[in-house]
Amino acid sequence: MIPAKFDYVKPASVADAVRALREGGDDAKIIAGGQSLLPVLRLRLAAPSLVIDLGGIAELRGIRDDGDRIAIGAMTSYYDILRDDLVKQHVALLGQATETVADNQVRHRGTLGGALAHADPAGDLGAPALALDAEMVIAGESGTRTVPAAEFFVDYFTTAIGEGEILTEIRFPKYTGWGSHYEKFNRTAQAWSMCAVAVAVRVDGGSIAEARVGLTNMGTTPIRATGVEQALVGQQATAEAIRAAADRATEGTAAPSDADAAADYREHLARVLTGRAVLAAAG
Repeated sequence: MIPAKFDYVKPASVADAVRALREGGDDAKIIAGGQSLLPVLRLRLAAPSLVIDLGGIAELRGIRDDGDRIAIGAMTSYYDILRDDLVKQHVALLGQATETVADNQVRHRGTLGGALAHADPAGDLGAPALALDAEMVIAGESGTRTVPAAEFFVDYFTTAIGEGEILTEIRFPKYTGWGSHYEKFNRTAQAWSMCAVAVAVRVDGGSIAEARVGLTNMGTTPIRATGVEQALVGQQATAEAIRAAADRATEGTAAPSDADAAADYREHLARVLTGRAVLAAAG
């Protein structure tokens, strides 16, 4: 189908984009890489009067070392994340999850900020951001504010980005030397996750000293598996101990039932995939 008619602007700065968003009102839409919005426009599931393209804002791209954090511009593509040495060294889990997203064409166009702002619970980058305690930098007319990932994902396709605001940067603490793994289950290659688990662990002397676990598609938002984390800390990194901790993966979840899988099957997957992911991360 052909999208409904809309006006189009491509601002050169964040300030210009915020201004365009204010002037466009409720009918304005932001486009980043376009991998989520364009299909919606073509199906006429959305008919904005104005589309604001962030592709011309250079300050929204790039990855930099910012002391104790790695800062990633919201318009940084999946492809650039996968190539970056800072990501490989300090936030390897993000790269591992990004590698499972769609195909090469999408990874060249799709952006980290676009995926997080879209907030699809089956998307693969929300759980790593949550597990790694990322911070989202959001800009609006009154300036910028920082929202932790634990407060950023509000509901199904809903985030803490307010009216007239734009996600500009994602900041990750450094996890240098940690083991990590993203375990994803889907029907076919390049498809959305039926269930997936993002894990980062720090092993010291054969014991798990710290653990971070996030779940994909086990509720209306990404979910932090705190029960698993608590059960892992202080345990020897053995298959038996890890599988016992993984049995707590469904605590606090609300797995959906849909054409791909029933809720109880997703709960089974969450436990199995968590065990696999932790085993892989712990080496």
